[in-house]
Amino acid sequence: MISTSQDELKRLWSQPLQLFRLANALQKKCCKDEVSFVVNRNINFTNECIGSCRFCSFKHSKRYFLTHQQILQRAYDAELRGATEICLQGGLSPRMRLEDYCEILELIHRDFPKMHLHAYSPMEVMHMSQNSHVEVVDALAELKKSGLGSMPGTAAEVLVDSVRKKICPDKVTTKEWREIITTAHRLGIPSTSTLLYGHVESLEDRLRHLQILKEIQAETRGFTELVLLPFIPENNLLGLSTRRTDLLEHLKMHALARVALHPFITNIQASWTKLGRENAAAALDWGANDLGGTLMDEAIARNADEGPCISAEDLIGLIKSRGKRAVQRTTLYAKISEF
Repeated sequence: MISTSQDELKRLWSQPLQLFRLANALQKKCCKDEVSFVVNRNINFTNECIGSCRFCSFKHSKRYFLTHQQILQRAYDAELRGATEICLQGGLSPRMRLEDYCEILELIHRDFPKMHLHAYSPMEVMHMSQNSHVEVVDALAELKKSGLGSMPGTAAEVLVDSVRKKICPDKVTTKEWREIITTAHRLGIPSTSTLLYGHVESLEDRLRHLQILKEIQAETRGFTELVLLPFIPENNLLGLSTRRTDLLEHLKMHALARVALHPFITNIQASWTKLGRENAAAALDWGANDLGGTLMDEAIARNADEGPCISAEDLIGLIKSRGKRAVQRTTLYAKISEF
């Protein structure tokens, strides 16, 4: 049994070679030489937002609100391009109620019944619940009836309230995020999990966050993966007062997550949109076994050097460049094709 005490994880963090070897061994045990990806499309339907997150670059661009026809056109284009998943997220628009979120799901599900709908973060669920004066559990039940297949586990940022007060004071608390996620899992709605790192948090904060995710997974088994989200400092207030994270720290973070979460969360995703393609590929040698999706659109936050999409062929090439076997998967990690 691998020791994942806080002290042991801190020791491994200070010894990169040992951390690298252990993460690699655990990755091979869980995933052999396979690295997965999903063909999907992001639809960020609005950037209207009442939030005050200091790390946000999304809401500071020109305001927009997609019509239903524009959303359906994007979904149609995604289906033509072989997508199996639509990911829906947006700002916290003051004019949106629970029925508006359900209607978007129902429209896409009606026209594209085979498309998996991966939608609405815990913060969005809280927002629609409050705007419509309903309990979170009832909102989640209605979303599931409308076609919701799974949720992005975003809005987690760092699950330490002292950090949250500095970076996102108006967002759900750690307790609220945990309650929404576990409620979704109990209702049969799986989710991803995330960690936003590389800003004002400490190593201890990161470890506490990973421990909370591990506790939830032990209870619900509802997480499909951990998505590590490096902080992007451009075009936001938080970036003015934070240090830059170097490549070694990014690689160590993926390795640390692999070790800390073993054997409860076995899929560790490297984000090509935030790390850049080559750095994300390098993370495959440090415990990561997934490169996320093709996206086709990504407006919320990405590395300035990366476009809003990547082809399946390019993802396969990145995976093969590290001596791994590429696997196209569904949102819930069922295997579709091997390359």
